[in-house]
Amino acid sequence: MRIGSGWLMRVLLGIDDTDNLESRGTGYRARQLGLRLAGEGLAQVRGISRHQLFVHPDIRYTSHNSALCLDLTWGGRPLSELAELCRSFLRAESAPGSDAAFCIAPFDEIPDDVVTYGKRAKNTVLNQDMARELARRTDIHLEGVTGDEGGVIGALACVGLRKGGHDGRFVWVAGVRELTGVATVAYLLGSTGIDIIRTPDDEILAADARVLVDPWPRPVLLDDKAVLLIEKIMEGAHGDHDWKIVPKEIIKQY
Repeated sequence: MRIGSGWLMRVLLGIDDTDNLESRGTGYRARQLGLRLAGEGLAQVRGISRHQLFVHPDIRYTSHNSALCLDLTWGGRPLSELAELCRSFLRAESAPGSDAAFCIAPFDEIPDDVVTYGKRAKNTVLNQDMARELARRTDIHLEGVTGDEGGVIGALACVGLRKGGHDGRFVWVAGVRELTGVATVAYLLGSTGIDIIRTPDDEILAADARVLVDPWPRPVLLDDKAVLLIEKIMEGAHGDHDWKIVPKEIIKQY
Protein backbone atom coordinates (compact mmCIF):
# COMPACT_ATOMS: atom_id res chain seq x y z
CA MET A 1 0.00 0.00 0.00
CA ARG A 2 1.23 3.50 -0.80
CA ILE A 3 1.53 4.64 2.80
CA GLY A 4 3.75 7.67 2.85
CA SER A 5 2.65 9.15 -0.49
CA GLY A 6 -0.28 11.48 -0.82
CA TRP A 7 -2.92 12.55 -3.32
CA LEU A 8 -6.68 12.81 -3.44
CA MET A 9 -8.14 9.30 -3.31
CA ARG A 10 -10.97 7.15 -2.03
CA VAL A 11 -9.87 5.24 1.08
CA LEU A 12 -11.63 2.69 3.29
CA LEU A 13 -10.90 2.77 7.02
CA GLY A 14 -12.14 -0.18 9.08
CA ILE A 15 -12.23 -0.26 12.88
CA ASP A 16 -13.35 -2.95 15.29
CA ASP A 17 -13.51 -3.97 18.94
CA THR A 18 -13.26 -0.53 20.53
CA ASP A 19 -15.90 -1.05 23.24
CA ASN A 20 -16.80 -2.99 26.36
CA LEU A 21 -20.15 -3.95 27.88
CA GLU A 22 -20.48 -0.64 29.73
CA SER A 23 -19.28 1.75 27.02
CA ARG A 24 -20.79 3.17 23.88
CA GLY A 25 -20.28 1.00 20.81
CA THR A 26 -17.85 1.08 17.93
CA GLY A 27 -20.45 2.83 15.77
CA TYR A 28 -20.25 5.86 18.05
CA ARG A 29 -16.46 5.91 17.89
CA ALA A 30 -16.54 5.56 14.12
CA ARG A 31 -18.74 8.65 13.88
CA GLN A 32 -16.47 10.57 16.28
CA LEU A 33 -13.43 9.60 14.24
CA GLY A 34 -15.19 10.77 11.08
CA LEU A 35 -16.01 14.08 12.73
CA ARG A 36 -12.37 14.56 13.65
CA LEU A 37 -11.13 13.78 10.15
CA ALA A 38 -13.63 16.16 8.59
CA GLY A 39 -13.17 18.82 11.25
CA GLU A 40 -9.42 18.90 10.70
CA GLY A 41 -9.89 19.14 6.96
CA LEU A 42 -8.14 15.84 6.32
CA ALA A 43 -10.95 13.92 4.65
CA GLN A 44 -14.51 14.03 3.40
CA VAL A 45 -16.60 11.27 4.96
CA ARG A 46 -18.70 9.67 2.22
CA GLY A 47 -20.44 7.27 4.61
CA ILE A 48 -19.97 4.99 7.62
CA SER A 49 -21.31 1.45 7.31
CA ARG A 50 -21.92 -1.30 9.86
CA HIS A 51 -21.13 -4.88 8.88
CA GLN A 52 -22.45 -7.85 10.81
CA LEU A 53 -19.91 -10.64 11.30
CA PHE A 54 -20.27 -14.25 12.45
CA VAL A 55 -21.78 -14.82 15.90
CA HIS A 56 -20.34 -18.02 17.35
CA PRO A 57 -19.29 -19.29 20.82
CA ASP A 58 -15.66 -19.46 19.69
CA ILE A 59 -15.60 -15.76 18.78
CA ARG A 60 -15.05 -13.11 21.44
CA TYR A 61 -17.21 -10.03 20.95
CA THR A 62 -18.93 -7.42 23.09
CA SER A 63 -22.57 -7.54 22.00
CA HIS A 64 -23.23 -8.10 18.27
CA ASN A 65 -19.84 -8.75 16.59
CA SER A 66 -20.13 -5.97 14.06
CA ALA A 67 -17.35 -3.84 12.56
CA LEU A 68 -17.49 -0.31 11.12
CA CYS A 69 -16.07 1.04 7.89
CA LEU A 70 -15.51 4.71 7.08
CA ASP A 71 -15.60 5.48 3.35
CA LEU A 72 -13.36 8.51 2.89
CA THR A 73 -12.17 10.88 0.25
CA TRP A 74 -8.70 11.42 1.63
CA GLY A 75 -7.39 14.91 1.17
CA GLY A 76 -4.07 14.31 -0.51
CA ARG A 77 -1.76 14.00 2.49
CA PRO A 78 0.41 10.93 3.16
CA LEU A 79 -1.63 7.96 4.35
CA SER A 80 0.89 7.56 7.15
CA GLU A 81 -0.80 10.61 8.72
CA LEU A 82 -4.16 8.83 8.63
CA ALA A 83 -2.60 5.79 10.29
CA GLU A 84 -1.06 7.93 13.02
CA LEU A 85 -4.33 9.75 13.68
CA CYS A 86 -6.25 6.48 13.89
CA ARG A 87 -3.65 4.98 16.20
CA SER A 88 -3.72 7.91 18.62
CA PHE A 89 -7.53 8.16 18.47
CA LEU A 90 -8.09 4.49 19.28
CA ARG A 91 -5.50 4.53 22.07
CA ALA A 92 -7.23 7.51 23.66
CA GLU A 93 -10.88 6.67 22.98
CA SER A 94 -11.21 2.86 23.05
CA ALA A 95 -12.86 1.45 26.16
CA PRO A 96 -10.85 -0.36 28.87
CA GLY A 97 -10.51 -4.04 28.04
CA SER A 98 -11.08 -3.53 24.33
CA ASP A 99 -8.96 -5.17 21.61
CA ALA A 100 -9.13 -2.32 19.11
CA ALA A 101 -7.63 -2.35 15.63
CA PHE A 102 -7.87 -0.51 12.33
CA CYS A 103 -7.32 -1.17 8.64
CA ILE A 104 -6.54 1.36 5.89
CA ALA A 105 -6.79 0.57 2.17
CA PRO A 106 -7.12 2.68 -0.98
CA PHE A 107 -10.46 1.62 -2.46
CA ASP A 108 -9.18 0.86 -5.95
CA GLU A 109 -6.32 -1.29 -4.63
CA ILE A 110 -8.38 -3.70 -2.52
CA PRO A 111 -8.15 -7.13 -4.21
CA ASP A 112 -10.85 -9.76 -4.53
CA ASP A 113 -9.10 -11.89 -1.88
CA VAL A 114 -9.99 -9.28 0.76
CA VAL A 115 -13.61 -9.15 -0.41
CA THR A 116 -13.75 -12.95 -0.15
CA TYR A 117 -12.24 -12.79 3.34
CA GLY A 118 -14.94 -10.33 4.40
CA LYS A 119 -17.66 -12.65 3.16
CA ARG A 120 -16.08 -15.59 5.01
CA ALA A 121 -16.09 -13.54 8.23
CA LYS A 122 -19.90 -13.57 8.10
CA ASN A 123 -20.16 -17.35 8.49
CA THR A 124 -16.73 -18.72 9.51
CA VAL A 125 -14.53 -18.53 12.61
CA LEU A 126 -11.35 -16.72 11.54
CA ASN A 127 -8.27 -15.77 13.54
CA GLN A 128 -5.65 -13.04 13.75
CA ASP A 129 -3.02 -15.02 11.87
CA MET A 130 -5.34 -15.32 8.86
CA ALA A 131 -6.08 -11.60 8.89
CA ARG A 132 -2.46 -10.53 9.31
CA GLU A 133 -1.18 -12.89 6.63
CA LEU A 134 -3.78 -11.68 4.14
CA ALA A 135 -2.95 -8.06 4.93
CA ARG A 136 0.77 -8.73 4.41
CA ARG A 137 0.16 -10.59 1.15
CA THR A 138 -2.11 -7.88 -0.26
CA ASP A 139 -0.04 -4.96 1.06
CA ILE A 140 -2.86 -3.54 3.21
CA HIS A 141 -2.19 -1.59 6.40
CA LEU A 142 -3.68 -3.60 9.32
CA GLU A 143 -2.78 -2.65 12.88
CA GLY A 144 -3.84 -3.68 16.38
CA VAL A 145 -3.85 -0.94 19.00
CA THR A 146 -5.20 -2.16 22.37
CA GLY A 147 -5.51 -5.42 24.31
CA ASP A 148 -4.77 -8.58 22.37
CA GLU A 149 -5.48 -6.72 19.09
CA GLY A 150 -8.27 -9.14 18.12
CA GLY A 151 -10.04 -6.36 16.28
CA VAL A 152 -7.72 -6.91 13.31
CA ILE A 153 -10.06 -9.71 12.18
CA GLY A 154 -13.13 -7.49 11.90
CA ALA A 155 -11.27 -4.38 10.76
CA LEU A 156 -10.01 -6.18 7.67
CA ALA A 157 -13.33 -7.97 7.13
CA CYS A 158 -15.42 -4.80 7.06
CA VAL A 159 -13.05 -3.21 4.54
CA GLY A 160 -13.55 -6.26 2.32
CA LEU A 161 -17.33 -6.17 2.75
CA ARG A 162 -17.51 -2.44 2.04
CA LYS A 163 -15.41 -2.88 -1.10
CA GLY A 164 -17.79 -5.65 -2.17
CA GLY A 165 -20.52 -3.00 -2.06
CA HIS A 166 -23.43 -5.25 -1.14
CA ASP A 167 -23.46 -5.74 2.63
CA GLY A 168 -24.42 -3.87 5.77
CA ARG A 169 -26.27 -0.72 6.70
CA PHE A 170 -25.18 2.84 7.18
CA VAL A 171 -24.88 4.37 10.64
CA TRP A 172 -24.03 7.69 9.00
CA VAL A 173 -24.50 9.38 5.65
CA ALA A 174 -24.76 13.13 5.30
CA GLY A 175 -27.95 14.61 6.71
CA VAL A 176 -29.80 11.47 7.78
CA ARG A 177 -29.46 11.78 11.55
CA GLU A 178 -30.91 15.29 11.44
CA LEU A 179 -34.08 14.19 9.64
CA THR A 180 -37.42 14.20 11.40
CA GLY A 181 -41.07 14.19 10.44
CA VAL A 182 -42.00 13.89 6.76
CA ALA A 183 -39.84 14.61 3.73
CA THR A 184 -40.27 14.28 -0.03
CA VAL A 185 -38.21 11.88 -2.09
CA ALA A 186 -36.75 14.86 -3.97
CA TYR A 187 -35.60 16.46 -0.72
CA LEU A 188 -34.04 13.26 0.58
CA LEU A 189 -32.12 12.61 -2.62
CA GLY A 190 -31.05 16.23 -3.01
CA SER A 191 -30.12 17.11 0.57
CA THR A 192 -28.67 13.93 2.12
CA GLY A 193 -26.20 11.20 1.28
CA ILE A 194 -28.98 8.79 0.30
CA ASP A 195 -28.46 7.63 -3.31
CA ILE A 196 -31.63 5.63 -4.03
CA ILE A 197 -35.09 5.33 -2.43
CA ARG A 198 -37.12 2.25 -3.32
CA THR A 199 -39.24 -0.56 -1.95
CA PRO A 200 -37.76 -4.02 -1.22
CA ASP A 201 -39.29 -5.23 -4.51
CA ASP A 202 -37.58 -2.44 -6.50
CA GLU A 203 -40.44 0.04 -6.92
CA ILE A 204 -39.05 3.54 -7.40
CA LEU A 205 -41.06 6.46 -5.99
CA ALA A 206 -42.02 9.72 -7.65
CA ALA A 207 -40.05 12.80 -6.64
CA ASP A 208 -43.02 14.30 -4.80
CA ALA A 209 -43.82 11.17 -2.78
CA ARG A 210 -43.81 11.91 0.94
CA VAL A 211 -41.98 9.65 3.39
CA LEU A 212 -42.15 9.49 7.17
CA VAL A 213 -38.50 9.55 8.25
CA ASP A 214 -38.93 8.80 11.97
CA PRO A 215 -36.93 7.07 13.31
CA TRP A 216 -33.91 8.42 11.40
CA PRO A 217 -33.27 6.51 8.18
CA ARG A 218 -30.72 3.69 8.01
CA PRO A 219 -29.91 3.13 4.35
CA VAL A 220 -28.48 -0.25 3.36
CA LEU A 221 -25.46 -0.81 1.14
CA LEU A 222 -26.46 -2.22 -2.25
CA ASP A 223 -24.33 -1.99 -5.41
CA ASP A 224 -22.04 0.51 -3.67
CA LYS A 225 -25.00 2.86 -3.05
CA ALA A 226 -26.80 4.05 0.07
CA VAL A 227 -30.29 2.68 -0.56
CA LEU A 228 -33.22 3.70 1.65
CA LEU A 229 -35.87 0.98 1.73
CA ILE A 230 -39.43 2.17 2.25
CA GLU A 231 -42.90 0.64 2.24
CA LYS A 232 -46.43 1.81 1.55
CA ILE A 233 -48.56 2.75 4.54
CA MET A 234 -51.91 1.01 4.75
CA GLU A 235 -54.70 3.11 3.27
CA GLY A 236 -56.35 5.31 5.88
CA ALA A 237 -53.53 4.90 8.40
CA HIS A 238 -51.64 8.10 7.58
CA GLY A 239 -52.01 11.84 7.47
CA ASP A 240 -49.78 13.82 5.11
CA HIS A 241 -47.65 10.93 3.82
CA ASP A 242 -48.05 7.56 2.10
CA TRP A 243 -44.68 5.92 2.79
CA LYS A 244 -42.51 4.96 5.75
CA ILE A 245 -39.12 3.33 6.37
CA VAL A 246 -39.23 -0.46 6.45
CA PRO A 247 -39.03 -2.02 9.95
CA LYS A 248 -35.62 -2.55 11.51
CA GLU A 249 -36.11 -6.32 11.26
CA ILE A 250 -35.92 -5.99 7.47
CA ILE A 251 -32.95 -3.63 7.56
CA LYS A 252 -31.03 -6.09 9.75
CA GLN A 253 -31.21 -8.66 6.94
CA TYR A 254 -28.66 -6.63 4.97
